[in-house]
Amino acid sequence: LTYTVMSKRKLLQLVKEGHVEDWDDPRMPTISGLRRRGYTPASLREFCERIGVAKRENMIEVSLLEFCIREDLNKTAWRRMAVLDPIKLVITNYPEGQTETLHGENNPEVEGGEGSRDIPFSRELWIEREDFMEEPPKKFFRLGVGLSVRLKHAYIIKCESFVKDADGNVTEIHCTYLPESKSGSDTSGVNVKGTIHWVSIPHAKTAEVRLYDRLFRVEDPSNEDGDFKDYINPDSLKVLPAAYIEPDLANAIPGKGYQFIRKAYFTLDKYSTADKPVFNRTVTLKDGWVKK
Repeated sequence: LTYTVMSKRKLLQLVKEGHVEDWDDPRMPTISGLRRRGYTPASLREFCERIGVAKRENMIEVSLLEFCIREDLNKTAWRRMAVLDPIKLVITNYPEGQTETLHGENNPEVEGGEGSRDIPFSRELWIEREDFMEEPPKKFFRLGVGLSVRLKHAYIIKCESFVKDADGNVTEIHCTYLPESKSGSDTSGVNVKGTIHWVSIPHAKTAEVRLYDRLFRVEDPSNEDGDFKDYINPDSLKVLPAAYIEPDLANAIPGKGYQFIRKAYFTLDKYSTADKPVFNRTVTLKDGWVKK
């Protein structure tokens, strides 16, 4: 398998020298590691069927394994909203102190949506920092002054202004909303090209999010010059200690896959608690290694 090692001797070295947490570290090519990362039995069976059995040793692309889990989770994962790199957004013409309950389907890939969940909405929201630009280029379909987007399951908003701190960093975005543009009963007649996700600030829960990636930065570390450990990917784990999640994710089911809308697929970690949920990234929505 590319971007990892399969030798038990080398895997033992990784564990003993502390390069990984343990044998069930989500970056390890072990059954316990794959399970903790959120790989499903169905995706592993599909992977095995696709590669078949051969007498000679083959190098299998890890992207095929990732493709199999994406295909499976796309059909089964429940959709939820989480903001990993937050910036505050204020809807200036939304009544202060007012909240309303919106509804979002669990799985749009299944007829009936596998039910729905309630999503609280308010005047102040967290959105992703990358969904706003001070000086947006021509084909930027998210937020910038004068640009409009739809908030997922909610309303169309238009960016009016923003606030910066003393260092020149944008700290707050001010928008107005169209009350008649509510998802499912939109009578505004306004068409926008972009849709972004969000979490209501007064209702947001906090979670630790672990972004796992490939353990090595080269396809076949065992055949490179020098020690195979020199090729460990320094970005194979990034920990976000305080991401904001919608309230329903506080009731996440262990072993179930979730798609954080527009971000990636995640699953609850074994060290997760009711007070401090921990989510592991199973796989990104698209293959980010294609051009590397």
